Amino acid sequence: MRLFVAIDIESPQLIAAIRALKDVVQATGVPQKPVEDENLHLTLAFIGEVEDDDVERIREALKKIEHNVFNIHLKGLGAFPTVNRPRVVWIGVEEGRESLHELHSKVAKALSTARVNLRDSRFEPHLTITRIKGSKNLSNLVRVLTSYEDYDVGWLTVSEFKLKQSILTPKGPIYKTLLSVPLKA
Repeated sequence: MRLFVAIDIESPQLIAAIRALKDVVQATGVPQKPVEDENLHLTLAFIGEVEDDDVERIREALKKIEHNVFNIHLKGLGAFPTVNRPRVVWIGVEEGRESLHELHSKVAKALSTARVNLRDSRFEPHLTITRIKGSKNLSNLVRVLTSYEDYDVGWLTVSEFKLKQSILTPKGPIYKTLLSVPLKA
C-alpha cells in the first residue's frame, strides 16, 4: 500500500481561491493534469509502498507526535524544477514555513522509530496544483507563473495532519485517510 503524510486543504474559501488559480494556469493551453479539489494537500512526508503489516506500527508512531496548531500563508505560484522548465506547478508557503519544517521533522523522526526511512528527506513546503504534461504553449505558462509569483492565496490554520493511502487509478489517484492526528490548541 502506498502511503504519505499530509495536511489537507478543506477550507471552501481556500479551495475556491486555488481553483481560480488552476483555471488561470489551465487557460495557458499547456497540456496538464490538475490536482482535483478534493485531493489538494501539503505533503509532509512521502512514505511510498509499505506492507499492510507495517501500517499499524506507522499509525502508532504518528499518534505520539505533539505539535501546536499553527497558521500558514499560501502565496505565489512557482514550479519544479524551475519556472522556465515547469513539470509541477505549485503554490508556495510564505509564513509558517518554520512550523511546517518542525512538524515535518517530527513526522520523519516518528517514521524512523517505526522503521520507515524516507527516501528523500528534503522538504520544500508547497501545494501542488497541476502537473505539466507537455511543452505546447509553455511561454504562456512561464508568463503566468511570473505574473502570479506574489499572488496572495490565503491563510490556513493547521489543526491536524493525516496518514493517507494513495490508490492509483487510470483516472488519477484516490486518497483515503487512515489516521488523523489533531494538533494541540
